[in-house]
Amino acid sequence: MAEPMSNADAAWLHMDQPTNLMVITSALWFDEQVDWDRTRELLRTRLVERFPRFRQRVVEGRRPLSGPHWEGDPHFDLDLHLHRIALPGRGDRAALQALVADLMATPLDPAKPLWHWTLIDGYGEGSAIVARMHHCIADGIALSRVLLSLTDEAPDTEITADTTPPHRGRVGGLAAPVAGALGGARGAVGAVAHEAVEIARHPSELIDLASEAREDAEALARMLLAPADEPTPLRGDLGVAQRVAWSEPISLEAVKGMGHATGTTVNDVVLTAVAGALRRYLRSRDSLVDELTAFIPFNLRPLDQPLPARLGNRFGLVFLRLPLGIGSRRKRLTEIHRRMEEIKHSPEGALSYGLLGVIGRAPAQVERLVVEQFTAKATAVMTNVPGPRRAVYFAGRPVRGVLVWAPRSGSVPISVSIFSYVGEITVGLMVDAGLVPDPERIIDAFEREIDALLSLKV
Repeated sequence: MAEPMSNADAAWLHMDQPTNLMVITSALWFDEQVDWDRTRELLRTRLVERFPRFRQRVVEGRRPLSGPHWEGDPHFDLDLHLHRIALPGRGDRAALQALVADLMATPLDPAKPLWHWTLIDGYGEGSAIVARMHHCIADGIALSRVLLSLTDEAPDTEITADTTPPHRGRVGGLAAPVAGALGGARGAVGAVAHEAVEIARHPSELIDLASEAREDAEALARMLLAPADEPTPLRGDLGVAQRVAWSEPISLEAVKGMGHATGTTVNDVVLTAVAGALRRYLRSRDSLVDELTAFIPFNLRPLDQPLPARLGNRFGLVFLRLPLGIGSRRKRLTEIHRRMEEIKHSPEGALSYGLLGVIGRAPAQVERLVVEQFTAKATAVMTNVPGPRRAVYFAGRPVRGVLVWAPRSGSVPISVSIFSYVGEITVGLMVDAGLVPDPERIIDAFEREIDALLSLKV
């Protein structure tokens, strides 16, 4: 039976471009060999049987303006969504980064449900997984909860055919700390992929605001008419090829200590180091500008309620102007904290959610024009995902590291992933290969900047 796709989900479906695929990509790596038969059973019972979208395909409307819809794939075969390979080359981090980048540039098959997992042997002495799920299935917040609910707190946990969506009960090792951290929060806390800002209002209030925003042409016009970033080597015509790099783990305790000493947050400290890294990189290319804009996504779905089985997109975007022109790290940290505090009380996120609904209903030509205008204002999208404090297990093996990248959309050339896990923070970049052929230089600059920040006397 056909099921209409929501306007917001349709917007993300139609934003797909060969140069910027609307696919949320996650990488997990392990120091041990993963049991792939157990992995297959885990995905069958906890993913495919629990969430209908993973066995449904997308079919475009057969009548003008009827919109796309979901329907069951009559030929669904789990094995068509799993691909096992050996990691090419030396089997090190550089080889895994190159493979992740290649997969990011590969479109999902539109004739099948829009997701795919690559199971990788030979990552050092262990394994790795690259999970790719299309944004039209759900936002990164929901998909992170789905992905991370596949983990357990013990290696010998039974794989059951529990079809209850992840919630406060048995939500899985990585998802449980997220639910616990967010459940007592007053608003939507920056804590899952596509979510990096604490919002003062309750998510239900923001959803109400979003409904009003759909009718508020003036407010939407203000967002669309915000100034675009100045030209830099980071922006330009996008190509198909991608590049990926990520940092060495950083002590979460040290970053928390700096935040506590300066009256700022972990997110403020990390974003200050990211801004410093971009400042270094642009100076090396003789192109330093005073500011660059980042999209900061956040949740509009109450996280103290069960995740709906049919998932969907329910998040907003806000603009953060990164003050690259400030040379003093301490002053840059203070300014980023001030701007983030303003954002936490801003209605921009709800307005952007309303804009997505408008985009999803618009004809294709209008949709492309609005997306181009909206995304021309930013150079990066940045997400922040806090994982658990203790190691968790996937298919019986301890997870060593995780990163989750949001798609960049439109003309945005950079996606920054910030993930904390077992007392460490990892920062990853996904970039357009033609514009940023050397993301490892930005990662190296980030590591220098975070070390300098943590060495400041306060």
